[in-house]
Amino acid sequence: MSAIDVRDLLKAAEQSDALTPVPAPLTLDRAEDSRNAGPNPEPAPQTRNSWLSPVVLAGCVRLAEFCGLILLGLGLHQALLRGVVPMAPRYVTAVLAVTVAALGLFQASGSYRIGAFRDLSRTAVKLATGWSVAFLMVAAAMVLGKIADHYSRIWLLSYYMAGLGLLLGGRAVLSAFVRMQTARGRFDRRTAIVGGGPAAEELIRALETGGENGIRIIGVFDDRGDDRSGAAVAGHPKLGNVSDLVTYARHNPLDLVVFTLPISAETRILQMLAKLSVLPVDIRLSAHAAKLRLRPRAYSYLGGVPLLDVFDKPLADWDVILKGAFDRLVGLLLLVGLSPVMLAVAIAVKLTSPGPVLFRQKRYGFNNELIEIFKFRSMYVDRCDAGASQLVTKTDARVTPVGRFIRKTSLDELPQLFNVIRGDLSLVGPRPHAIQAKAANTLYDQVVDGYFARHKVKPGITGWAQINGWRGETDTSEKLQRRVEHDLHYIENWSILFDLKILLTTPLALFKTDNAY
Repeated sequence: MSAIDVRDLLKAAEQSDALTPVPAPLTLDRAEDSRNAGPNPEPAPQTRNSWLSPVVLAGCVRLAEFCGLILLGLGLHQALLRGVVPMAPRYVTAVLAVTVAALGLFQASGSYRIGAFRDLSRTAVKLATGWSVAFLMVAAAMVLGKIADHYSRIWLLSYYMAGLGLLLGGRAVLSAFVRMQTARGRFDRRTAIVGGGPAAEELIRALETGGENGIRIIGVFDDRGDDRSGAAVAGHPKLGNVSDLVTYARHNPLDLVVFTLPISAETRILQMLAKLSVLPVDIRLSAHAAKLRLRPRAYSYLGGVPLLDVFDKPLADWDVILKGAFDRLVGLLLLVGLSPVMLAVAIAVKLTSPGPVLFRQKRYGFNNELIEIFKFRSMYVDRCDAGASQLVTKTDARVTPVGRFIRKTSLDELPQLFNVIRGDLSLVGPRPHAIQAKAANTLYDQVVDGYFARHKVKPGITGWAQINGWRGETDTSEKLQRRVEHDLHYIENWSILFDLKILLTTPLALFKTDNAY
């Protein structure tokens, strides 16, 4: 979740603008501008598994090694001692003890870091040492407990040798996989440095000489002119200003932004953060060269470089997998359960007006990407407005009689369950808005500061704003402002339980149709 509230940040930036003259006004890039060609010094990877992060990979490796060592120990007992020595609880306890001790030692030695997955030779020594020490610890406990004679020495020796082989063999395969994926641009945290000069040079050199930290610096962005900020910093190119960074992040994978500006540059930092707050990336403030010293636990670290947390991705690592699995599982169940209703609506649409049953519309999705969503057609074919340049009103002549009913009850949104299963939408999230949607004849992003911050997560079929009465028409700036406020609250406080609460409340919210036309 965000360490700083987006709305508070924007207010602070506006106040700083009022107190201190700045060379350029604080405005957020429009989506149309973000789709223009921006700095792109290297091609983006062909594919990028957003869910398979180093944290998720490490968790999967832990689980695989835990299950593998448990099954190996029990399997060896069956292969070597079946019919001779029964599978007593003491053997199960010994297998669990050795496995848990070994994994604890692997964790303490750093064997579950992404760098350890790459460097097989160094990690092999740690694995062999940890596995041997775990066996010695359990053997010592057996001797001290005077129960060593109750265990088969053949089984113990076989378990030790086979377990070591399993660990080293598995890590060899893992190392090859990680190296291959790293060459394709995965697993390293692609990092942008904001700010130039000596402070940026010092930070970059500290990161590059600080050992394995899992980052790849893609370039430097600075809002100052070339007379104070050169074309390159510590061998890395300057790619533009902060607005260019927003454009870059719309077209290229970006995981982390690190500011090298001093904390005393409050006005500049607030202006930049207000622009970058719309991006689904981690944002940190470098404390490497700062004179202010806080307690070690106040910092996060890249290698040995201290950073102050400003923004975190709303969803990262296991949260992405958990929400994705929840969406697809519940979405599939809803699709099956509501299929009779969807079939009835489809028949009604088809019989009452000529044209296709489904209506396709481009909308903004995660990180401002354009997605195509499905709806049951609610307007006459020759009057459909794919760009939503004109809001639907209460007595809108473009809407069919059936369309008026399904729009009021939100039945027209049910085909978006296919978007959920396909991965374009979530069940719960900020509602995706049409490209040309307007409030008070003004495009949405020009009405509300920080509007695009609602695109830091996937949009949803329903959301916190909808169940709180802010669904339907947004003909005034106040209605849009309240909807965006609720969307940002959802993003900052996301949890699976919160999603479940919204889903369960949605049917009740559908009875409130004051603004739904």
